Amino acid sequence: MDGRTASERRGTGFLQLAIGLQTAAIFFQAVTAGLLLSSPGSEAVHGVGARVMYGASMLYVLAAVLAWRPGGGPPRRILHASVFLVLASVQVVLGIAHVPAVHVPLGILMFGLSLLDLGQVLSTRLPGRAGARA
Repeated sequence: MDGRTASERRGTGFLQLAIGLQTAAIFFQAVTAGLLLSSPGSEAVHGVGARVMYGASMLYVLAAVLAWRPGGGPPRRILHASVFLVLASVQVVLGIAHVPAVHVPLGILMFGLSLLDLGQVLSTRLPGRAGARA
């Protein structure tokens, strides 16, 4: 046992799920952005993806708060999630305003940061695997 409660483990699992969903949604946005260049009717798909990505960012904030709350762990995840939500808001505004010179690099930055965050959360040892690696 690692001394963590069941609610802390659930909070961490929910956090991993939320970050994974956010990362996948941002990657989907990159794919649909490429489709915008080749298919004129793909703007609707990119718009739906934007809503999903924004919702995933809000879910990440909720998951970060729930993961922090049970054990009173460090609030760093809440800061990360809040920054992602702000970046997502800016991204939506830039997309609506059709400013690809900033919209595209910001999307790339968001994907990279989300991927790094996902890797960091997944690399933490899970309770059942505490002694699995030496």
